[in-house]
Amino acid sequence: MAFGSDTGQGDDFAPMADINVTPFIDVMLVLLIIFMVTAPLLTSGMKVDLPQARAAQPLERQEPVVVTVGPDGRLQVGDHDVARDDLVARVRESLGARADRHIQVRGDAKADFGAIVGVLDLLASHGLTRIALVTQRPGPASPAGGEAPAR
Repeated sequence: MAFGSDTGQGDDFAPMADINVTPFIDVMLVLLIIFMVTAPLLTSGMKVDLPQARAAQPLERQEPVVVTVGPDGRLQVGDHDVARDDLVARVRESLGARADRHIQVRGDAKADFGAIVGVLDLLASHGLTRIALVTQRPGPASPAGGEAPAR
């Protein structure tokens, strides 16, 4: 039977049993190129070969002291309301003997930026320098442009 001959049996439209893998290979090559380009960008910092020590002990995981600035400027250390004048004393009391613990400052999105900076400045001016600002990653947008639920 010659190719393209008209036999009248309709074999030209019979289903083909072979799988066409060309689109699959094309997609895989594009993904390979994307990963090859982005992989070096994901690593940051300097590669360091750390020395090993058999006597090393893991550090204790310490909970940070959390200072919260509310939308109305109200201050809390942990779950307790604190006046601005008593903030440093209360933070030092919460730190206890371990002054190397971190202090996390959580400021409400509606709080005055000056109030948050004022808390940071007050803590830093009294020698408390292990301070971090706490933020939240944006989540999926909720309806009507409201805030995403807290995690």
